[in-house]
Amino acid sequence: MRKVLFILVTIFFITYCGTILYHSYKPLPKGLSYEGRIYRGTDKEVTLLTDLTYQRGNELKVEHEIFPRVFQIIQEAEQFIVCDFFLFNGYYDKHLHFPPLSESFANQLINKKKQQPEVRIMVITDEINTSYGSHKSKELERLKKNGIEVIMTDLDPLRDSTPLYSSIWRMFFKWFGQSGQEWIPNAMADNAPKMTIRSYLKLLNIKANHRKTIATDKTVFIASGNPHDASAYFSNHGIEISGPIIHDLLESEQAAVNISNGPKLPIYTEKGGQQGDHQFQLLTEGKIYKHVLREINRLKAGDELWMAMFYLADRKIIHSLLEASQRNVKINLILDPNENAFGNKKSGLPNRPVAHELHKKSKGKIQIRWYNTKKEQFHPKLIFIKKDKYSLIFNGSANLTSRNLADYNLETDIKIKAPNQSKVVHQLNRYFHRLWENRDGDFTLDFSKFQSRFIYFQEGIYRMQELLQLTTY
Repeated sequence: MRKVLFILVTIFFITYCGTILYHSYKPLPKGLSYEGRIYRGTDKEVTLLTDLTYQRGNELKVEHEIFPRVFQIIQEAEQFIVCDFFLFNGYYDKHLHFPPLSESFANQLINKKKQQPEVRIMVITDEINTSYGSHKSKELERLKKNGIEVIMTDLDPLRDSTPLYSSIWRMFFKWFGQSGQEWIPNAMADNAPKMTIRSYLKLLNIKANHRKTIATDKTVFIASGNPHDASAYFSNHGIEISGPIIHDLLESEQAAVNISNGPKLPIYTEKGGQQGDHQFQLLTEGKIYKHVLREINRLKAGDELWMAMFYLADRKIIHSLLEASQRNVKINLILDPNENAFGNKKSGLPNRPVAHELHKKSKGKIQIRWYNTKKEQFHPKLIFIKKDKYSLIFNGSANLTSRNLADYNLETDIKIKAPNQSKVVHQLNRYFHRLWENRDGDFTLDFSKFQSRFIYFQEGIYRMQELLQLTTY
């Protein structure tokens, strides 16, 4: 019996380790980790849109531009609309109240299809909206009934971001599927349908189609926000660009559709993109990582780096920021304190221990302020690098974490190079200084606000999570 047990344990161990290695390093599906062409354009072809929720004294102020413009983009389309959004639902805890953003977004698409049935409309999204197969989505079912194509992304072909767990799931649980009798309360919201245990087991793989894009025959829009009720008050950023970059976004989305055995997307064939003093480039997944690291490592004394970021955790990014600070690069970070998640209390991970490390190791050269969130989140993924003659901008869905950057999630960012006298650079200068200096609002708090006596305990947890790759961020 001992010999049999030894053989069984050995077989399990070899299979388990082999599964970890293969699904951690397997080739990416074709078309992912996409690096688009560099297109040239002018100020007229790029628009920065901002959502801000903030305090002014005792008054809550809301300045939102993103989805009003998204709704206009839907109305202006003449041939096709291709949307890809991570969160698209109206679920939240019953004691909270949010605008019906998901319903409004669905209504816009449905009304467009009724008014112009010849316009092809496609929505790509993530299984989180069906609680990983536990139930149907009210919003998505409405779209299907009205002739809108819905593609649920199959994430199994992606590499595993939590390999210690995902290998067990692949070996023992994946084969049973997720559907069945729902009986467990939904962890994401108490007004959401109940879940099956098999859906929870899939949820624990923590992988996502995290993109937030919309493409039409007129324009592309790349953002950090979702048509999700509980996210309606989040502070976010979006960038709209017209011209041939539409082709690249559709090409990158075709890769996401292909891994899900979906249909062919529309093709954009108009020429152009060679005139102007602005440069635009579409990046997805690991190519975002490559470009962000390269640009931080190229910074020199006198350059400025501003960042508005929901999550900052990746070790290579952290090391590059510290090295840049030693080269006398001016670095200002505005971070979410990771205090709230859809009305629920969070632990402060990863931003608080990371901020403590950056502040301490740079000896205060890296300046950090916290966004003054209440029940909402400071949700941008925005990097603004200002050099002598030009500036670089990264914006989109990718947080600065390994999960978002290292080819685990599906992510989309836009990279822009613009002269310092351009409109978009002036807009970002005003945005960052307004928040940093609390001009006409109580936007940001001093670094010391969220540095408690528990910070070293938080840092230990963060380091252990990073080491074992057992994180939710």
